[in-house]
Amino acid sequence: MRLKSIRARVLYLAAVFAVLLVGSVTLVTYFVVAESMTDASSMACARLASSVSDAAGRAVTKAVLSVRGVASPEAASADARRVALEQMPEVLSGPVRAVDGARAALWLRETPGGDLRLLWESDPGKQMPDWDGGRRALAQRNMVLGQAGRAGILVGFLRKADLGTFLAAVPVDLPGDAAGVVEIAYDPVREERVLDGARQPMIAVGAIALALAILMMQIVMGWVLSLVEEIRRAADSIDAGQLDVRLPETGEHEISDLARSLNALIDRLKKRADAQTRFVADASHELATPVAGIRGYVNILRAWGAGDPEMRDEAIAAIDRESRRMAKLCADLLAMIRSEELLEFKNVRYDVNAVAREVLANAATRYMDKNLEFSGPDEGPLTLWGDPDRIEEALGILVDNACKYTPAGGRVEVSTRRHKDRVIIEVSDTGIGIPEEDLPNIFERFYRSDASRSKETGGFGLGLSIAKHIVDTSGGMIWARSKLGSGTTFIISLPRNKQKGPGE
Repeated sequence: MRLKSIRARVLYLAAVFAVLLVGSVTLVTYFVVAESMTDASSMACARLASSVSDAAGRAVTKAVLSVRGVASPEAASADARRVALEQMPEVLSGPVRAVDGARAALWLRETPGGDLRLLWESDPGKQMPDWDGGRRALAQRNMVLGQAGRAGILVGFLRKADLGTFLAAVPVDLPGDAAGVVEIAYDPVREERVLDGARQPMIAVGAIALALAILMMQIVMGWVLSLVEEIRRAADSIDAGQLDVRLPETGEHEISDLARSLNALIDRLKKRADAQTRFVADASHELATPVAGIRGYVNILRAWGAGDPEMRDEAIAAIDRESRRMAKLCADLLAMIRSEELLEFKNVRYDVNAVAREVLANAATRYMDKNLEFSGPDEGPLTLWGDPDRIEEALGILVDNACKYTPAGGRVEVSTRRHKDRVIIEVSDTGIGIPEEDLPNIFERFYRSDASRSKETGGFGLGLSIAKHIVDTSGGMIWARSKLGSGTTFIISLPRNKQKGPGE
């Protein structure tokens, strides 16, 4: 796999994306579990503090009851306080020893506003965290919770979990002016074991998910690239001139849509290649005919022309006729090429009626011997935007065809009208007409209907193709309707408003 290939780049992106996604999910999951363990540890510490507070309260009550009958209240309070403090370590040790990781300390304040003095610790070898929870508990006469030594919440994801120490301070009411406070320290050993046990499965699941994400991305990318490879092979085949390649179009996805578009493009290229081949063959055939005639009459002149004036004149006339036929074919070919290139396309405002009348006047001069009746558009201007020279050329082709295929004494008419934002031009004749089955093909190059194929007309089947290209380039449409033996009408529809020409 090339390092700069699409597959390699997608692999890099997939790896980065998978690491970010899977890593984020894993870290968030660990964060949620760690927060849950933190809440559980805080609740465990609070429950232990409540149990210790209840036990201390019961010890004080028992001590007060044990000193009943003492003479003075002051002496009773002092004795009750002494008894309670003596029993307190044993009373507090029970609940503390029942919880793994818990320890407690008892502090005494003998006078209001005095300092706190440590009386007892459940684990003297392990120092209690230094915090002011005891004073606040005495001031608020309520339980105070806290936490000390907590590491970052995600530290346990990389090494051993450390949730810190959870603290609680509860006030203890003692007889007389003295007051006590019990401090609880809870190390969440069980909760940290849960986190440590969950860390490795989380990392393992994350690694598996990461590998699966990258693998699935590569599988999908391999499938996509296989389709792209088929498209590349098709492009190479097209470049080699093989236009019979078909891309698979199965599926309803973007690649199949691209394959359908490319297959349509290949079909169009194939049609264009076939049309080009036909064009070359037809042009060669059309040129070969007058060339063969010229060569034949040249041979005749060489053999008999010098001694036979009549044969010589006939050969010269035939050579002149065939050379003019070849010159006309070359002119038509050049006109077709020039119309397709359209190096310059004027976009000016002009009177189409004046153009039509000019075309009819030229046709009347050329076909004076056929005694045709010409009818032009009504007097008055009908203006539109476009290239008048090109439209005159297209109308000239249509009128010339009408004159060729209309018998002597027939009628050729050009009419114009405005229809909404377009101009409609109709060129009608009373000629031989076109068979209905030939109408879809009459605008193809070198196509001539059998009914119109005659040596008298001298056409090559290029005129209508040129006219259609001119009309299409002008933003218009052209079509024909005809009835065999009754005449033909060509209709041109052109936009009236200013249009953008090629290259604009």
